[in-house]
Amino acid sequence: MSTTTKQNTFKTTNPTTGKTLSSYEYMTDSEVEDSIQESQKAFLEWKTTSIEERGKIISAIGKELQNYKSELAALMTDEMGKLLSQSHQEVDICTAICDYSAKNAPEILKSEERDLLNGGKGIVAYAPLGIIYGIQPWNYPSYQVIRYTITNLMAGNSILLKHASNVTGTAKLLKSIFDTAGLPSGLFNVLVIDHDQSDAIISHKLVRGITLTGSPVAGEKIGEKAGAQLKKTVLELGSNDAYLILDDADVDLAVEKSVMGRIYNNGETCIAAKRFIATEKVYDEFKEKFVTAMKALKLGDPKLEETQLGPMARKDLREKIHEQVQESIEKGARLLCGGEILEGEGYFYPATVLDEVTEGQPAYDDELFGPVASLIRAKDNEDAMRIANDSRFGLGGGIFSKDEKKAIELAEKHFDTGMIFINSFGTAEPTMPFGGVKDSGFGREHGGFGMKEFVNVKSIMIRKD
Repeated sequence: MSTTTKQNTFKTTNPTTGKTLSSYEYMTDSEVEDSIQESQKAFLEWKTTSIEERGKIISAIGKELQNYKSELAALMTDEMGKLLSQSHQEVDICTAICDYSAKNAPEILKSEERDLLNGGKGIVAYAPLGIIYGIQPWNYPSYQVIRYTITNLMAGNSILLKHASNVTGTAKLLKSIFDTAGLPSGLFNVLVIDHDQSDAIISHKLVRGITLTGSPVAGEKIGEKAGAQLKKTVLELGSNDAYLILDDADVDLAVEKSVMGRIYNNGETCIAAKRFIATEKVYDEFKEKFVTAMKALKLGDPKLEETQLGPMARKDLREKIHEQVQESIEKGARLLCGGEILEGEGYFYPATVLDEVTEGQPAYDDELFGPVASLIRAKDNEDAMRIANDSRFGLGGGIFSKDEKKAIELAEKHFDTGMIFINSFGTAEPTMPFGGVKDSGFGREHGGFGMKEFVNVKSIMIRKD
């Protein structure tokens, strides 16, 4: 009688070539426990370190990221296929997060004094919780880690990281960078583990908070497991972001920014522009120019300067998005360009555009995590806003209109999503909150908000009666 044994090793693959990069070994349960104990010990000392002293080390991490920039960027491109130029941009935003956090944490986390009703004094203090466990995806191998790690280190917490297996090399290099910058041992530990081990960490008594960036399905599972342990979570999940091209839009600008928004990071971005909702007045012009621009994109080696679109990160991801495209076509969508799995090495998928996209198709209902755009025709501006909100997701979105005041009003009062770009497309800003609503999750990162997600907000009262 045969028995199944746990696979103790796994390999990473370069999606540009389909060839093996490295091989890694999963940690034993005892090694995981040692890491948790080390993390707790480091936390007990770190929480007593002043915010200013923490900030000096966080600033040093930002500088060290720049020292390792070429090596880190090349590794990210090798592991998940993003354009090398965008890997460099990713390192830069990581440094910006370090700089912003170090500069602003003393003000964000300082205790506040309040008057009590009886004339006494109240103090609101922000105390760190302890170990924060992060489960992170592959699409931004450094940024996703830095985003939750730096703010929580500034708050006085310690960090455990379970990274996506296909970017294990990046996780380990980040650990080296943190060490070189002088972060005390144990405050940032990388766990090379499987799902069963991860579940055990969520329930571990010393782990005080869990943050996940991933799919809504993963969010449901992690949220349920964390909720059963009564532990705070931040969930940054997927989306199907809508970009509105209104009656008075600058169509050429909308096309330029929409193409960038759809293919940035090879289209594998939670806040990528995915659904393009154009009003009847501008639909045909937008469609013609958008398809022409998408067809012209140069697909190829992400390390070459002339390349505009690299490979999908994994073979299974390419297969999934192709299935979503095919199902959408079977249910009435029309293919305007792309839509085929290319022959040859690597996991390339061409820039693809679908129109006649309607409810019931994956291109309308679901997240297409790759370079596939959905064009949707709206009757007018009001109908475009209705269609944009007709989604179970609510992470990002955009509005193209020459009337900036009206666009801001739509964003503030009507767009049911966490982040809105006006006449532009962009990625995360360290100064602005990042996060969504509905099936896109809950909690906020960046802009100082992330520093208060995993703290104990204490009420200290000195009463007079």
